Amino acid sequence: MVLARTKVTISDVAKAAGVSNSAVSYALNDKPGVSDATRNKVLRVAEEMGWLPNSAAKALSDASTKSIGIVFASKPETMAVDSYTMELLGGLGTELEKNGYSLLLRFASDRNRALDAHREWIASGSVDGVLIHDVEIGDSRIELYRKHPEIPALVLGAPSLAGGLPTMYTDDAAGARLIVDYLHELGHRHIARVAGPERLGHTFIRDRAFAEETSAMGMYYDCLHADYSPEEGGDCTIRLLTFPERPTAIVYDSDSMAIAGLRVANSRDMSVPNDLSIVSWDDSFACTAVTPPLTALWRDIPRLGNRVASLLLKLIAGEHVENTSESPYELEIRGSTAAPSVISNE
Repeated sequence: MVLARTKVTISDVAKAAGVSNSAVSYALNDKPGVSDATRNKVLRVAEEMGWLPNSAAKALSDASTKSIGIVFASKPETMAVDSYTMELLGGLGTELEKNGYSLLLRFASDRNRALDAHREWIASGSVDGVLIHDVEIGDSRIELYRKHPEIPALVLGAPSLAGGLPTMYTDDAAGARLIVDYLHELGHRHIARVAGPERLGHTFIRDRAFAEETSAMGMYYDCLHADYSPEEGGDCTIRLLTFPERPTAIVYDSDSMAIAGLRVANSRDMSVPNDLSIVSWDDSFACTAVTPPLTALWRDIPRLGNRVASLLLKLIAGEHVENTSESPYELEIRGSTAAPSVISNE
């Protein structure tokens, strides 16, 4: 005998009303985020279906979840070689565990699905706070959390991108100047960069700083954008090395792309650093495990994770949090950089 299903779920109401689960949750919990027309439609459909709230779940939704939410919209293959993200999560997790909190990670196939995940968290109250990372110019997540201050949000990015939300930020412009000035001092006059995606706010900040500093130094500067993957890092390196006047140094926005660039140079029998200097923006163990080891910008990423967690916990406790900067970048000089063997005549 098949028993009839008697409990109507939010998913059932969403399907019948032709809206998302998060829209139903907003409407049923009388939260902002849906139009009056949608709210009325959801309430009418829910009543017709006999939906009743679960009092135990309702009580839980109003209590602390002891969790911090992060949504990733990166390609899995890129995240698999992303030492920065792993170190950041390690620092976050360590500090949160000390305070009885957990990380709730969501993975989305694109930015729209990532935004939907944030909407669901707001509607359900399933996290106490969120970390917004990889901020884009005009990022829709910023506006979403400005409208929903009931869920504390910390932005990992420049204050200029955060729309007034509290931030933990790095002086990326200073990092760019540090690299350019070092390469100029070595004698490089034509450098290139394999940058991250153009849509990301920190990429824009670095782009502008590299362009301004190389111009001030009277240097030539080329820039190609990639997705941080070794494959695109290698492809961009091949393109740069086929320029009629190739650069004598290339800066990469991730360690995995820098290592791919080193591999391309080796495959062309180019000597690193004599024929080509290579610099990685992110330092990591991998930068020291290759030959020659890579010159890289260093910052204490696990400690950054600790500090991000502490700021989020303060926000959750209702404390005011000012925009906070990381410690300055340090340039770790290793065997992948040297004076160019031939000075460009450009």
